[in-house]
Amino acid sequence: MKNDHDHDEKKTGFGLGVTRRKFLKTMGSGAAIAAASDALTGRGTAEAEVIKPEVIVKVNLFINGLRRSLVVEPRWSLLYVLRAKLGLTGTKVGCERGECGACTVLIDEVPRYACLTLAVEAQETQIVTLEGLMHGERLGAVQQAFLEQDAFQCGYCTPGQIMSTEGLLRRDPTPNPDEIRRAMSGNLCRCGAYAHIYKAVGRAAKLKAAKGGVS
Repeated sequence: MKNDHDHDEKKTGFGLGVTRRKFLKTMGSGAAIAAASDALTGRGTAEAEVIKPEVIVKVNLFINGLRRSLVVEPRWSLLYVLRAKLGLTGTKVGCERGECGACTVLIDEVPRYACLTLAVEAQETQIVTLEGLMHGERLGAVQQAFLEQDAFQCGYCTPGQIMSTEGLLRRDPTPNPDEIRRAMSGNLCRCGAYAHIYKAVGRAAKLKAAKGGVS
């Protein structure tokens, strides 16, 4: 005599020869296989935690005393955001791998390469670019010193040189020659104007001192 339970299963309408019990067993096996596959390949919940490059996030950047809110991709460098998204082109694109120093900015008073700093990393910090040293149309002390000492030729590296000088003098208002050379060692000048650059740093220290340390 046939089991009433088997008889009921045949009337469920899941297709020819497919009972409710077989259907549930098949679905259960498929779910188990999928879960095992995810575990073996490292997918699943861990995959959801990875931020995809094209995802955009909101950041708040404090640049030259102003708060700038914008959306960025997590992979964007601070250099790219400053130039392409905010129009602050005083920060120059050089090697883009942390060797030349043309993209130097101050982050919390410390000279940093903007090409090696992600925009999302710079949140809640104080960022100063070359434009932030200006007083309206007037040059800041370091910019004036570079002009007076003819501390450039092509001028492409000059913004980064100026920002490294500014960072040095904020940390040490009266550096000696060895300290100047060490502080400026992260900025390359392809024109070889180093002698004039070092003189400009010394002159900038005097100009800032005369202004009470103001940039």
